[in-house]
Amino acid sequence: MEINLTYNEDCLLTMARMPDEFIDLTVTSPPYDNLREYLGYSFDFESVAKELFRVTKKGGVVVWVVGDATINGSETGTSFKQALYFKEIGFNLHDTMIYVKNTSAFPSIGRYEQIFEYMFILSKNKPKAINLIKDKKNRWAGTSNFGERTNRQQDGKLKKTGKTIVNEFGIRTNVFRYNTGYGYTTKDKIAFQHPATFPEQLATDHIYSWSNEGDLVYDPFGGSGTTAKACILLNRKYILSEISAEYCQLAEKRIFPYKRQKDLFYDK
Repeated sequence: MEINLTYNEDCLLTMARMPDEFIDLTVTSPPYDNLREYLGYSFDFESVAKELFRVTKKGGVVVWVVGDATINGSETGTSFKQALYFKEIGFNLHDTMIYVKNTSAFPSIGRYEQIFEYMFILSKNKPKAINLIKDKKNRWAGTSNFGERTNRQQDGKLKKTGKTIVNEFGIRTNVFRYNTGYGYTTKDKIAFQHPATFPEQLATDHIYSWSNEGDLVYDPFGGSGTTAKACILLNRKYILSEISAEYCQLAEKRIFPYKRQKDLFYDK
């Protein structure tokens, strides 16, 4: 099938044409708990999950960004149910990460303001690409860790491991923080014609972390094309599915300038 394209169809139709173990990485944020109206569309989660497992390569990863609604005074727990179902069908839950926003679109009443979503990192066997981002400023950078470093052994004894110099930057935590909203989620004004664009930097960070240049990345809920744009800028190939013709056209219009810069129109 052709790559570097947005398919205007249900993602199950797109994946049905993919051979087994075809995709290196999936990065997506599906509609969940009817928090937003996506022109009346919905999806069959379990069927999508099974197809994602089939088309993901061994060593491939699915990044599933999702949250929960509060209904009748209780959070739905949909996110956890989905994560556990992914495990049931064969994925490893490689990491449970948090995406923290600077503000909430749905202010809470009677509870603390909800400003995060889950980012489940699901792998088919051990991830083959792990490029962890090192941008956490180390307070003690350049020091020798205040003397001899020790590690606690299984028998409880301490073993000296020698002095180590603390690097300027360390691996970030599994809590990612992004400013969201107009002008922050992305600089592409056209993207805000979609009701729930996820941060461009979020897609960029995960594509960098869990794939390598030349890998094929999929987004079954393509939306405004955020995943595709990040792939183009990071030299990855992509496939999007988007059931809404309106959003499909939006995504293609948004990413057209970036595709033109890299001559990606006829890549197969």
